[in-house]
Amino acid sequence: MNLPNLSDQIKIVFFDIDETLIVKDKDLLPESILSSIQKLQQKGIIAAIATGRSPCSFPPKIKALAKQTGMNTFVTMNGQYVVHQGNVVDKLPIPPQKITEVVAFFESVGFDYAFVSNEHLAVSAITDQVRSALDPLQTDYHIDKDYYQTHDVFQILPFYDESKDQLVADSGVLKGLKTVRWHEQSVDLFDAQGSKARGILHLLKHLNLSIENAMAFGDGLNDLEMLTTVGVGVAMGNACDELKAVADFETDHIEQDGIARFLHKTGLID
Repeated sequence: MNLPNLSDQIKIVFFDIDETLIVKDKDLLPESILSSIQKLQQKGIIAAIATGRSPCSFPPKIKALAKQTGMNTFVTMNGQYVVHQGNVVDKLPIPPQKITEVVAFFESVGFDYAFVSNEHLAVSAITDQVRSALDPLQTDYHIDKDYYQTHDVFQILPFYDESKDQLVADSGVLKGLKTVRWHEQSVDLFDAQGSKARGILHLLKHLNLSIENAMAFGDGLNDLEMLTTVGVGVAMGNACDELKAVADFETDHIEQDGIARFLHKTGLID
């Protein structure tokens, strides 16, 4: 495929984390990622993270990458918390009264759950089901059912498999919330107006950049809005079919240096 030269158009590039920057199960960060980000920055292009993760659950290798490169632009928790150069640009926590309603339902049906803030992950209980979902992300979570009463909570992670999806949908408790399944045993719940795209749009306005100036790489269902909103949406070769169907371009697999190859072919890096 002949790709266009985008060197004059793109001013900021957003990267999802899991299966885009890093292979989660292998804890593998392709060697080409570091140099790609450094080369973008040398050309004055902002390299940013756009992830479903909270800052407190960034993989160690991503934290090290951000520190080494000086990355300081983050759209986290599916667009609920946006930071640039240490300043909070936008945040969209779930109202405490809504959390009270949701928690009451999950307690009534026996589902465990977690609260996600920008600093902590608090859970209702620590079980095998909770561990199977959370431990690949982080292990320093703690039990605190009242966490939301004293902290901003941006996402709730209830733990149930797909067989319970209809039960939850029929309950009506999801009104005003959006659901994105991220694990076979858990989903993300967050404000219905929230998405990576929403966070990105707020950030672009803050930076005085247009949609056309933005590129994004992703692989999963929570990247759909992002890739269809930015000027150039790129699906990884290992992305789900739904994302590939809406992306402007598809690049190589993460383990085949898909990001570096696409940035090179479009003139953003040498």
